[in-house]
Amino acid sequence: MIESAEASSLPVAEVLPAIRAGLAAGRNLVLSAPPGAGKTTLVPLALLDAPWLAGQQIIMLEPRRLATRAAAARMADTLGEKLGETVGYRIRDEARVGAATRIEVVTEGILTRRLQTDPELPGVGLLVFDEFHERSLPADLGLALCREVQAGLRADLRILVMSATLETERVAAYLDAQIVESAGRSYPVVIEHRPPRAGQKLEDALAGTIRHALARDSGSILAFLPGEPEIRRTAQRLNDLPDGVALMPLYGRLSLDVQRRAIAPVGAGERKVVLATAVAETSLTIDGVRVVVDGGRSRRARFDPNSGFARLVTVPVTRAAAEQRAGRAGRTEPGKAYRLWSSAQVLDAAAPPEIAETDLAPLLLELAVWGSEPQWLDSPPAAHLAQARDLLIQLQALDAQGRITALGRQMARLGAHPRIARLLLAGKASGQAQLACDVAALLESRQPYRGRDSDLHRRWLAWRRGGSEYDQAARKQLERAAAQWRKRLGVADAPVHDEDPGRLLLHAYPDRVGRLRAAARGRFQLSNGRGVQCYDDDSLVDESFVVVADSDGAAPARIRLACALKEATLRADAAEAIRRVQQVSWDGRAGAVVAETQEYFGAMLLGAQRLAEPDPELVATALFQGLCERGLAALPWTPDLLQWRARVAFLHKTLGADWPALDDVSLLADAAWLRPWLYGRSRLEQLGVADVQAALEAQLGPTQGQQLDQLAPLRWSLPGGRSARIDYSQGETPVLSAKLQDMLGITQTPRVAAGRVPVLVHLLSPARRPLAVTQDLDSFWRNAYPQVRKEMRGRYPKHAWPEDPFS
Repeated sequence: MIESAEASSLPVAEVLPAIRAGLAAGRNLVLSAPPGAGKTTLVPLALLDAPWLAGQQIIMLEPRRLATRAAAARMADTLGEKLGETVGYRIRDEARVGAATRIEVVTEGILTRRLQTDPELPGVGLLVFDEFHERSLPADLGLALCREVQAGLRADLRILVMSATLETERVAAYLDAQIVESAGRSYPVVIEHRPPRAGQKLEDALAGTIRHALARDSGSILAFLPGEPEIRRTAQRLNDLPDGVALMPLYGRLSLDVQRRAIAPVGAGERKVVLATAVAETSLTIDGVRVVVDGGRSRRARFDPNSGFARLVTVPVTRAAAEQRAGRAGRTEPGKAYRLWSSAQVLDAAAPPEIAETDLAPLLLELAVWGSEPQWLDSPPAAHLAQARDLLIQLQALDAQGRITALGRQMARLGAHPRIARLLLAGKASGQAQLACDVAALLESRQPYRGRDSDLHRRWLAWRRGGSEYDQAARKQLERAAAQWRKRLGVADAPVHDEDPGRLLLHAYPDRVGRLRAAARGRFQLSNGRGVQCYDDDSLVDESFVVVADSDGAAPARIRLACALKEATLRADAAEAIRRVQQVSWDGRAGAVVAETQEYFGAMLLGAQRLAEPDPELVATALFQGLCERGLAALPWTPDLLQWRARVAFLHKTLGADWPALDDVSLLADAAWLRPWLYGRSRLEQLGVADVQAALEAQLGPTQGQQLDQLAPLRWSLPGGRSARIDYSQGETPVLSAKLQDMLGITQTPRVAAGRVPVLVHLLSPARRPLAVTQDLDSFWRNAYPQVRKEMRGRYPKHAWPEDPFS
């Protein structure tokens, strides 16, 4: 099938016999070939006449729409045919295929839809996964499903994985495949490192290096930048390039026509400077490029399963990507690559596969349709899968057991992200189909909006009313996208009136409904528990409810696209998802138990109504929680009650667990002791002294009330008919305080707890000042008393100070 000398001279031509032999001998093969080897153009054509193919089709997957068209066009040119004859392509909403098409180049999602429609893939003999090293989610899913088809339905189906940089042995083991390597014949590329100066912006460094290359080197220039903003800023710095040098952007948001112009050849004597994102790393051949300027950065989307938002991060380029970028300069002749980082900088070997970092809701929906989970080359993270499952249940695509619903099957057939599919079907069901298609076009739009306002409704009005926020090209692109959605949804074109898109977003983003926080302009709590905010001048800043379609994923997250939502709409359309719970809790600021019926949408509190007759048990529990917060000091203690509690606590420590522990920790550990006295009350102040005393006394056993006065007496009888109070609250040992004269004649120290514990006797002067402290009265009288008598008898002559204290 290959007749042109140019095609036959491509490096991969040398290994075509090995590829044909490998696929004839086995079902699977892995081809490793560097950029520019010709694998995308040459290999499928070389296999068309293979006996094992027997006239069947070859389906080749490309990671991007532009690469899909370009690959098909190059193969058709090689055959000297038009697109749609032997070679055709199919992308979303566009196809150039015919009855005689043998090679069909498709974007990766197209294969998934075909497998779900008919997993046997009738008429298909070979599946080619091109540029597999990019490890996109659809590629990983497609390869995993094809392995299952091969194992269970189509033993004759063959799989060819092609890549420029790939862990070939690992992929070959996964597929049980042979490996073929093409060394390639790329021309030498001189590498020069030009790190930016300290404080220099990337755009300035890139523009300066591009001007340097235009002056020093020949040929066109391909410059790599992290994203569209950097491309725009760099283009502004290069707006005065000399005649004959065309400046062209190349990134995913551009229309296919604009992208095609960027990769098309230039005329004789002309040069071009292409400012590109990673889209130009491997899949595309840009004619005439001899110089590469690599900014050394790339932008990746990292999904946070906790928040449900993806965040774009700018990271250093990987070593594999840097090599591929530099290789673009040596496709047709020796080239030059300028790298805007130090030669000493250490780069990561390769980027992680998309399945490890992205939103897995589309993947999980496809698996639900498929009916089983295949064996993966790299397994998806469990947290990402759990978040995706929860989301699909909220979208009603899965039931509570994780099984696909009828609605879920309809969503999957639309070939859109589950959120977009849910929005479209909700619009169709509610008579808002045309608006839903418009909103879907805006949500997926890559057309720039000239403004910072995040309000999707305003953006829709600006588009439909011809506002200056969108230029004419952007409005045309949006209209085409909306028309494609109407075609796919099966609804006729019709005028769209000023309707409420908030209702549609509610069905697509139920986890991102936000309620304005009290006294906080522009700050919202989302139904997934997260917080987001908008700019102070945003039109949504004072809305009570919003639905957030996109945020920057930072902390705190900044709203990028949202829409106001009426509370009545939320209550009507999401009535089944609103939970009503009796909430009885302690309000520390009010100092009381608050009982109300609370309404929740997800984690977001919608409203509350006072509960007239709350559950007494819940009230008592909440009131006790208030006591725990405030501490036992909040109860109405009296000195007598504190002394009673201390006596019992003393016996617990002295005699053991038969006596209850009434210390703070024990009393606050369990509400049972106080619960009967909490019923019917909502404030701690409503508890009286008698209530607390009764609650404490109820902790004693049947006979312990009488034993308390015997084992821990409150007073001790003294000679002469007096008595002294014993204080149990001053420490571990009870204290008896009495005048020394009242203790005359008492030779043995008083003991409590059935004689186990001697009290600590404080002997006082007639003025009730401490003279001595002892737990051994006999020793005091014999040893210390004479000195005390000598000192005190002159000071207090009217009081008795006998020589013999024992009489």
